[in-house]
Amino acid sequence: MTLHQFLLVLRARYKIAIFIPLAVILAALAVTVMMPKTYTAQTSVLIDVRSPDPVAGAAISGIVAPTYMATQVDVIKGEQVSRRVIKALKLDQDPALKQDWLEATEGRGTLESWTVDGLQKKLEVRPSRESNVISITFKGKSPEAAADTANAFAQAYLDTNLSLKTEPARLYAEWFEEQTKTSRQKLEDAQSRLSNFQQKAGIVSSDERTDYETARLAEISSQLTAVQGQTTDAQSKRGAGGGTVAEIMQSPLINSLKTDIGRMEAKLAELSVNLGVNHPDRQRAETDLAAARGRLSAESGRITQSIETAYRVGKDRERELQGSVAAQRSRVLGLNKQRDELNVYRRDVEAAQRAYEGVSQSASQTRLQSLTNQTNVVRLNTATAPLLPSSPKPLINLLIAAFGGTLLGVAFALMLELGNRRVRSAEDLVQILDLPVLASISSGSSHREPLPGPRRLAIGHGSAA
Repeated sequence: MTLHQFLLVLRARYKIAIFIPLAVILAALAVTVMMPKTYTAQTSVLIDVRSPDPVAGAAISGIVAPTYMATQVDVIKGEQVSRRVIKALKLDQDPALKQDWLEATEGRGTLESWTVDGLQKKLEVRPSRESNVISITFKGKSPEAAADTANAFAQAYLDTNLSLKTEPARLYAEWFEEQTKTSRQKLEDAQSRLSNFQQKAGIVSSDERTDYETARLAEISSQLTAVQGQTTDAQSKRGAGGGTVAEIMQSPLINSLKTDIGRMEAKLAELSVNLGVNHPDRQRAETDLAAARGRLSAESGRITQSIETAYRVGKDRERELQGSVAAQRSRVLGLNKQRDELNVYRRDVEAAQRAYEGVSQSASQTRLQSLTNQTNVVRLNTATAPLLPSSPKPLINLLIAAFGGTLLGVAFALMLELGNRRVRSAEDLVQILDLPVLASISSGSSHREPLPGPRRLAIGHGSAA
């Protein structure tokens, strides 16, 4: 079908082509008038993913931010936020809403679940592409209801965000509180064992006592070494001859007696030459010499006896010091063992102290998190009641109806034409009969239009051209 044929068909069936678009437009207008008006309200929230947590001090990484934003969108669309909106707006107490629920579900299910589904269908949450702003849009039957519901969703999201942060922290705080009590009890038990051991062992300051006993052991060992040296010296003097002992050789008295004896021996030898055996001077000289030799022998014996006594005393002192060294060594070893045991108890106390401090710090941090009333979400604006409804849109509906009705009218006209084909031009005859058109007679104007193509003769009003 050519354009000329198409236009001829439309001209012939113009009534249908005009009636159908008008009918569609009127129907669209009626539907638009009958459709309930819908109002759209919008509010926005800002999520600061870079600000650190004031308690934990942790910030959200920029790599995690897209996933985090998508999670927040799902939270806003979630059932928990919708339930908070229902409670905030007291929708579960609305008699009209309850009646709608009964008519729609015949009492099946719960009013709250049905209301949640209805709210989520009218809710639109859209994050910005290049920012951390999330837009919350809600469609309602009245401007005030739409604005109130949008604001309720924003506030419910803030409350839910805070709850998702504080509720786990509260549970952790309770758990850490129990762990703190357990750690405190373990610390007290460890400190009690340490105190009992110190009281039992009589330890006030283990390090000072051990240092004192070790110094005393070193002192006794030094005394023993000195006494052993003296005893060894005395023993060597015992085995030496009387004349080679240093004390005897260095004694002034013995040396004086030896000098006197030598002088007396010389005098006696002189008297023996001049005097007889019975001469009183010679006898007195012999008596004096014998007395001097006796004093020398007695003095040598006294020194030898003193060396023997010193040796015996040294041996006794050596045995005594050896016993003291053995006893002191046992005492030091016992103190070292006590100190090792004490260190074990101290390490237990230190470990319990560290565990208690760590648990206490975590408990304090989670307790603060459970008490916080701030989140990283901020409301940017408050939804206001819209002045004009967002739907229906009469102009757009009428334009769509006009376009669709026109297409439908044209299509219907073509269908009627194809169902009842008529000859409306020379081209139709050519297509139907597959024969050339020799002439066409115009019923109106004297203007003649030659037929295109060879072997076609146009004749108008009986004259040939």
